[in-house]
Amino acid sequence: MKRVMLAALLMAATLAKGAQAEEAPDTRGLYLQLIHQARGDGRPRAALAYLDDFERRYPGDAQARLLRVNSLIDLGQIDAAEAVALPAETRDGGVSAVRGHLLAARGRWAEAASCYGQASRASPADPLLRNALGYALLRAGQAAAAIEALRGASDLAPQMTIIRNNLLLALIVGGRRAETEAGLRRLDGPLRQKLAAEAARIEMDGSRREADR
Repeated sequence: MKRVMLAALLMAATLAKGAQAEEAPDTRGLYLQLIHQARGDGRPRAALAYLDDFERRYPGDAQARLLRVNSLIDLGQIDAAEAVALPAETRDGGVSAVRGHLLAARGRWAEAASCYGQASRASPADPLLRNALGYALLRAGQAAAAIEALRGASDLAPQMTIIRNNLLLALIVGGRRAETEAGLRRLDGPLRQKLAAEAARIEMDGSRREADR
């Protein structure tokens, strides 16, 4: 319903643009809302279609380029995502965050954590940036730092499931047995098994990295 309303508002703004010499002031914002909504709904191809239209109207828009990279990452098209020229850093650290996503997609976790750290310092109240930082640190073999970052994310968004699960994952990998057991008691059996399997995979990856050094 929200998506339909946004599309209707966008159509109305576009018609207003055609009827007046000046562009309706909210058209750009409505387009960006529609693109964000498409990504949020798990429809990255729709987001890219909207972006194609948006960039014909607003060529060179920095936010659109970041959204394009993220939509391509959503589709697993990492080569295409890396080919998009990133704009200069934004005040909210958005470019650093996108660089982090690209590095994470390649499994370059320590470098991704550095980018996420820059982005998080620019937007310290963003729980998803702290979550991304925490997970990257965990995959880079820095469990203690990961736990701290994920606790900060959890304090900002205590009801966000992905943050809760990543924090539990970090506690498992970090060997924090008492805290892990307290958290796992609130979860159903399949989710506990999934977290245990993911923790084992992360620990195995860490062992392989150590062996390769």
